[in-house]
Amino acid sequence: MRVVIAGGHGKIALLLQRHLAGRGDTPVGLIRNPEQAATLRAAGATPVVCDLEHADVTEVAAHLDRADAVIFAAGAGPGSSAARKDSVDRGAAALLADAATRAGVHRYLLVSSMGVDDPPAAGTDDVWAAYLRAKRAAEDDLRGRDLAWTVLRPGQLTDNEPTGRVTLTRHAGRGAISRVDVAHVLAALLDTPGTAGKTLELVDGPTPIADAVRAAHA
Repeated sequence: MRVVIAGGHGKIALLLQRHLAGRGDTPVGLIRNPEQAATLRAAGATPVVCDLEHADVTEVAAHLDRADAVIFAAGAGPGSSAARKDSVDRGAAALLADAATRAGVHRYLLVSSMGVDDPPAAGTDDVWAAYLRAKRAAEDDLRGRDLAWTVLRPGQLTDNEPTGRVTLTRHAGRGAISRVDVAHVLAALLDTPGTAGKTLELVDGPTPIADAVRAAHA
C-alpha cells in the first residue's frame, strides 16, 4: 500500500512511516523543509518537499500519483499564530482533499483533536481557540466530500510506552494516548475500509487495537 502522509516530519507521522515501512508498505511523507528529508528516509519513508500552505492543487495531486490512501497529520505546531492554525490545520487539510479527489485517491484519514465539538469556552487562549475551530472546520469540510474519510480524534498525546490497548469509539471521554498507539491505530484504520464515514475518539483503554478497530467497523 502506498500511503502519502501530510506533515511527514511530525512525531506521529514518523512513527507511522516506520511502522508502515516495517510491514512492507510504501510511506511517502510530505514535508516543508528539505532538511527534514534524511529523518524521513531513516524512518523508511520517501520524502517529498511540498509546502501545503503555498502549493496548488495540481502540484499536490501530482505527489499523490499511484497512492492508495492519504493521511493528514500536519499541524501548524507550537508557537504558531492563529492565522497559521487556519491556513495549515484547515486550509492544508482541504487542499489535500482537493488533490486526493483530482488524483483519484479515495481513502483519506484526518488526524483531528478531541474537544472540537463545542465552541471554545469563554477565556480560552486565542490561538488554542483558533486551533479548535480550524480542526472542526477541516472535519466539516471532509464530511461533505465524496471520499472514504475517517476522522481520528486522539486524546492527550504522550511519549509513553505503547500498550497496544485502546478505547476507540464515537465518544471516548477525556484521556491520554501514546503517539505510538495512535500511529498503530492509523495503520489499522487503513486496513479497515469499513471505518470510512466514521469520527472516532481515541484514548488508552482495555481493548487490543485490532479488536477496537474491528468493533469500530461494526
